[in-house]
Amino acid sequence: MPNEFEEKDFSEGFNFDAWKKIGLLFKPQLKYLIILIVLQLLIALSEVVMPLFNRTGIDKYASGNGSDEELLIFVVCYFVIIVATSLTHYIYFYFSGKVEMNFAYDLRDKCFRKLHSLSFSYFDTTPTGWLMARMTSDISRLAEIIAWSMVDLAWGVPIMIFSCIVMFSVNAKLALLVLMVIPLLAYLSYYFQIRLLKSHRQVRKINSRITNAFSEGINGAKTTKTLHIEDYNYNEFLKETDNMKVSSIRTAKLGALYRPLVHFISSVSLAFIVWYGAKISIEGMLTFGTLVLFIQYAQQFYEPIRTIAVIMSEFQMAQASGERIVYLLDQEPTITDTEEVIEKYGDTFNPKISNYQKIKGDIEFKDVSFSYIQNEKVLEHFNLKINAGETVALVGETGSGKSTIVNLICRFYEPSSGSILIDGEDYRTKSIGYLHSNLGYVLQAPHLFSGSIMDNIRYGRLNASDEEVYEAAKLVRAHDFIIKFDEGYNTDVGEGGSRLSTGQKQLISFARAVLSNPSIFVLDEATSSIDTETEKIIQYAIENIMRDRTSLVVAHRLSTIVNADVILVIKDGKIVERGKHQQLLDLKGYYYRLYTNQFNEDLEKIR
Repeated sequence: MPNEFEEKDFSEGFNFDAWKKIGLLFKPQLKYLIILIVLQLLIALSEVVMPLFNRTGIDKYASGNGSDEELLIFVVCYFVIIVATSLTHYIYFYFSGKVEMNFAYDLRDKCFRKLHSLSFSYFDTTPTGWLMARMTSDISRLAEIIAWSMVDLAWGVPIMIFSCIVMFSVNAKLALLVLMVIPLLAYLSYYFQIRLLKSHRQVRKINSRITNAFSEGINGAKTTKTLHIEDYNYNEFLKETDNMKVSSIRTAKLGALYRPLVHFISSVSLAFIVWYGAKISIEGMLTFGTLVLFIQYAQQFYEPIRTIAVIMSEFQMAQASGERIVYLLDQEPTITDTEEVIEKYGDTFNPKISNYQKIKGDIEFKDVSFSYIQNEKVLEHFNLKINAGETVALVGETGSGKSTIVNLICRFYEPSSGSILIDGEDYRTKSIGYLHSNLGYVLQAPHLFSGSIMDNIRYGRLNASDEEVYEAAKLVRAHDFIIKFDEGYNTDVGEGGSRLSTGQKQLISFARAVLSNPSIFVLDEATSSIDTETEKIIQYAIENIMRDRTSLVVAHRLSTIVNADVILVIKDGKIVERGKHQQLLDLKGYYYRLYTNQFNEDLEKIR
């Protein structure tokens, strides 16, 4: 069995490598980012200009020193700046929303494509909930913070710089009083951000486990109810949510302490500036308009600091989410095609179907060894030759290696050593898509997608006509039960085929495989969970529909493979018996015992 999934811990502080990769992912939105930065600079400039206008209004026009014409011009300019600033804010919000949605869309697109390019081994070891958390909450959080909070830095930094320039040009002493708290605020930021980052990482990790528990709870609802373990599952889930609550509260406490401290220090500094400015204003060393100007600039200077305090806190959340998204996107498939193969046959999303040829169906294992876990061999120096058009059944106990052999043929996994030949050539000289286009696979637990029966059968060949879908359904004898539904082929199967019986889902899955007209047909325990009537239908299919195709049948019910051309009895990854049904019975060996035991069990059920 594959290793149990363990989520990577990100223990370092600022993750430069992760942010560099996030920056590359954000590159398509760069033109909008530039627009946002320009808008924020305009907003910052307008906010810096306003106190200057206020000073002029107080010192000149409020005291009656200006003419009516000058006052009119002043009011018009003041109004124009307000309107322009408001319009700039509107455009800014519009583009920020656009950036957020576009970035989230691009990330989900890349993650989805990545998931479809990864090998089966990745999904063997990665919980569904972990993937769902990456695709939903982590992407949403990262896109939101970058589009809004991070861009606010383009406003905060310029307004602080512009304010400093004007303040020093007006009164250097008061300007220094405004800046004196910066070292203390810098230390506070450093102290809290390290702790906030660690805390946010823990919250995101627990969130993944909760999402996984949700997924398992929904998918396993029937099992939970039949085993009557609702209370146990609830308590297990409660432990995770309690951990989430404790970690989230701890994070909130840090944030709740950090932001008020920044607010308190800046407010105390502002109060001191008001006191000192009023004092020297009374002494005649400062006009009242200039005092108001400094109070407004001090407020403007400290407001970005408070905003940056919030941004820094959200920055930690963004890094915690971004690290996990980057980690997913950095995953590489364990099974890949060479550049030469991709050049000829294309890749998963851009196949060169015109170069695909029809497989004849000869299969050969040459000295194949394979293991899921290092040093735990499932197959060792395994050799097997299957001729095109043969129906080969694989039987044996659970864990004997039957499904592993089939999975290797389908190239869901590749040999650790040795080679597998299809039509005399190592199948790694052709693309994965090329092989799968010639493959029909019917699983033990068939999966149907949400949609109609027609859609689910047509997945076997997307360009198939309705008549071809009907024909495929008739071949596997699914047509009769389908037309009994009120909506026939347009009947919605429900999520995962929940509105159909196991046998009905199996036949639709079979029709889907038949529609693809494969050269190699694989039935992996396809009869183990169905009723006797459906078993007879599938047995008919094995004997007729799969004629002249290379067919591999992993059999649980031995009655379905009595007419197979070759029956392979697998034990501990080795072929211990080989032959036709009657030949193996005559040997009175392992197959004989399996068959007679199952036959006697069936007789007992009839009685």
